[in-house]
Amino acid sequence: MAAGSAASDPNMRIDHSPVVAPYLKAIAGLAPLAAELREQCDRDRRLPPPMYAALASAGLFRLWLPKALGGPELSPLEFMAVVEQVATLDGSLGWIVGNGAGMSRIGGYVPEPTGRRWFSNPGAFIASATGAIGEALPSDGGYRVSGRWPFGSGAHGATLFMGLAADKTNGESRLLCCYMDRDAVELDDTWQVSGLRGTGSCHFQAQDVFVPAAHTHSFLEPSPSQPGLMFRLPPATLFPWTIAAVPLGIARGAIETFVTLAETRSRSGSSAVLRDRETVQASVGRAEALYRSARAFLADAITDLMEDAERGEPSTSARAAYRTACTNAAESASRIVHLLAADAGAISIFESCPLERALRDIQAASQHVAMSPNNYVVSGRIRLGLDAGTARL
Repeated sequence: MAAGSAASDPNMRIDHSPVVAPYLKAIAGLAPLAAELREQCDRDRRLPPPMYAALASAGLFRLWLPKALGGPELSPLEFMAVVEQVATLDGSLGWIVGNGAGMSRIGGYVPEPTGRRWFSNPGAFIASATGAIGEALPSDGGYRVSGRWPFGSGAHGATLFMGLAADKTNGESRLLCCYMDRDAVELDDTWQVSGLRGTGSCHFQAQDVFVPAAHTHSFLEPSPSQPGLMFRLPPATLFPWTIAAVPLGIARGAIETFVTLAETRSRSGSSAVLRDRETVQASVGRAEALYRSARAFLADAITDLMEDAERGEPSTSARAAYRTACTNAAESASRIVHLLAADAGAISIFESCPLERALRDIQAASQHVAMSPNNYVVSGRIRLGLDAGTARL
């Protein structure tokens, strides 16, 4: 499958792709380190440096880096397979890889010399935030940027920070992605949460920081610096995909955990192991159906979106279906985790059981704006012949 082109078959086993296979092997090799550092990640509410280094060494922060800059420029389906596999291992790791690898695509938005300089560092990681809008005042050769942004996932290991800011020159409000060095921003330790604790998604802020024009690009209508199809899509369109597979990975990890647990565990008052109970068998079958159908919908939706983009501009219906697929993936994943945790019984509330972490992580992941239930409203409006009712598409 050509990187950056539309996927030809959403039902193909993309995880068997020779492009993806080395990443999956590397992820499997990270399992012991992830297990060793898991408690520290929860305690510190961030990934420790050895974990960042291991992820960077495996190339997991460069999945969408343009080929011209030495990256693999994976297709969206290849990207999904890799991020989902990391999330199966650990939800926080999947979230960090999805965000970090997703931001490597900005190598296709900024001038090539800028991208080449930033990504010459194998450990380059960009923490980004679009949940607030700062101020970008035009200055000679760039902008003076100020703002405070929430949800800076991976902030403690980031080499660059992207804050969304508005240039309101001439009464207009042009949204810019502004990239700032680590020493230009201040972290605010606000990540006091229950789920996805290891992501360190704290606030960061900047005050009157000079950002060269070459370190900015439009949020809604960027001018691509690379030829790949993916770079013709604005950040606002692509950003949901960077974390859409994380809930599915968490759910798949929960299924694997439960299947192993069901081989030996019985419920109080019964001598039968869980796997021999018909209700449990039905739950596992239902979980598999939810997982596979949600994954297929995601693959189908991104395929349609990319095919539309290849023909010109993605249609409103394709954009809406894509957003709906992201919401459906999160909701389906949440149903899976809660279903299996209920069947597992009281053991699922203990920290020693991976299902306890899955419950916390899926709750946090499902709150992301990309998974908003409002996406159903938009799809429904379009299907009913109405306008989308929102400018977010």
